[in-house]
Formats: sequence, structure tokens, C-alpha cells
Amino acid sequence: MDTETGKKIIANISKTVVGKKDSLELLLVSLISEGHVLLEDVPGVGKTLIAKSLAKSIDCTFKRIQFTPDILPGEITGFNIFDQKSGEFKFQSGPVMTNLLLADEINRAIPRTQSSLLESMEERQVTVDSVTYPLPKPFMVVATQNPIELEGTFPLPEAQLDRFLMKITLGYPDPDEEESILSRFQKEDPFLSLNSAASPDEIIKLQSMRKDIIVSDPVKKYIIEIINATRDHEKIKYGASPRGSLSLMFSSQSLAMVRGRSYVLPDDVKYLCISVLAHRIIPEERAQLSGIKPENIISEILEKTEVPDSF
Repeated sequence: MDTETGKKIIANISKTVVGKKDSLELLLVSLISEGHVLLEDVPGVGKTLIAKSLAKSIDCTFKRIQFTPDILPGEITGFNIFDQKSGEFKFQSGPVMTNLLLADEINRAIPRTQSSLLESMEERQVTVDSVTYPLPKPFMVVATQNPIELEGTFPLPEAQLDRFLMKITLGYPDPDEEESILSRFQKEDPFLSLNSAASPDEIIKLQSMRKDIIVSDPVKKYIIEIINATRDHEKIKYGASPRGSLSLMFSSQSLAMVRGRSYVLPDDVKYLCISVLAHRIIPEERAQLSGIKPENIISEILEKTEVPDSF
């Protein structure tokens, strides 16, 4: 399989982002899976820099929306304006008409504005005044949110959370990584000299190649058992939907390809479960009050689900 392109992209992003190799791999897996990513972490750990570096590394157009309570749907999707010279309405595209859209602090926008991204994320198009406009290819939304600041925020509804292929948490750097950050940014911002490592056409090719990665029947059954366990678990109120099953399969195919295989292993599925499923389940109230996190429940399910011997 073509693993060199993926390696080049990750290595290129690593020129600006110190460490976080696992998170960068997950981001690349999401891109190849034609999915979207929710980056959730405290301010200042590099969420925006990662999104900008990814766009530059694949030579794609990049736009950023800083979400606030007063931003309107039309400011994202675009709107029709009247052209006095021609006497006709013309479509003025919004920032969503790009390859990689950074939805910064998405949970600061009101639900009506948040939902304006649903059509774009699911169908790769926007509809304004009954006219549909296709989005560029590839297209990916990277949304960020701060989990510790709740004042003036609007939690994403389950329908929107389910549109994100993965939720990734970056975490703080260790002391050695932080020393590297200080040294790297001491004189200048390395992002300013960052070049591309791949083209949009190469990404589209990888997205097409992903569909040929073999998923055996035992691995499919393993995915189904995990998904069904989220629906029957005593600590879960609402489990993962069929979109969760597909997301787990697609991302497992992409991970196998990035790691140089033409087939999916059960270990690929296990590795991705928390990132793909944790944000899709809603724990029971007692579990929430007890401080049990969705990640803990997914880990518990993985421990109890038998891994197939042959695949």
C-alpha cells in the first residue's frame, strides 16, 4: 500500500507541531476516511496550529471561522446578494466553500448556527435559497472546543456530535517536548516556512484506495459486537448508531493503509474505538453522576468483547 504519502504528511506537520504523533496519525486517518474531527482540549495546546499545518501540508485551501454567539448561518454557508448592474441575485459563498474548514470554538455558537454545518459535513454541499452548491474535494471540518469553559457555550447536540468521525484530545506536552517547543519557536514561527508534502489529488487518491482495504467477516462481526454492546450496556442510555459502525470500519481501513497493510486487524478496531465511539454514546444519569466517562465504558466493553482468532 502507498504509505509514503501519509508518512510525508505526518513528518511535515511535525515540523511545526512537537510530539503528538498519535494525534497526527488519527487526524490523517480521519482525512483519508473522508471524516471530520472534533479537537477537544484546553487552550494553547496547538489545536489551531495542527489544523493549519495539515491544510498547508496537503496544499489545500484553508478557512477559519471563529464561532461566537452572534454569528449567523449565512456567515458560514454564504448568501445571495442583489447585483444592481445585472439586476440578478448572485451567490456569495461563505467560508465553508474550502478544502479544510477550522470551526474554532464551535460550542460558542448558538444551536441554529451549529446546525448549519450539518449538510456540509454529511453531504458535502450547501443549499441556499433552494439552490445546491457542491463543496470542493477533499473537504474536511476540524472543529475545536474548550471542555473546561462552560460560560457562554452551547453543548453540541448528539446529531452533530455523530457527524464527527473522531474526537481527539491532545493533552499537555511532556517536559522534553515543551523544551523543544521553546527552542523551535524561539526565533521564528516554523509554520511560516512550512511547505506542502502532498497535493489534493493525492489525498483523493488515498481516499479511493481506502475502499479497497479488506475487512474480513470476523472483523466485521467484531465491530458489530462492540457496537451492540454499547446499545445493551447498563451504564449507557443511548448507544452508537449504524453511522458509528461505518465510521469504525472506515477509520480501521484507513489506519491499516497508513500502517502499510491491505487488510484490517482487530487491533486496528480496538485502537480506534475510544476516538470513534466515546463521543457517540450517552451514559446513564447514575454513571454521569458517579463521574464515569464514556471512554471508561468503551474500555470496559473492549475488555469484555472477545477478539476473533482468525481474520
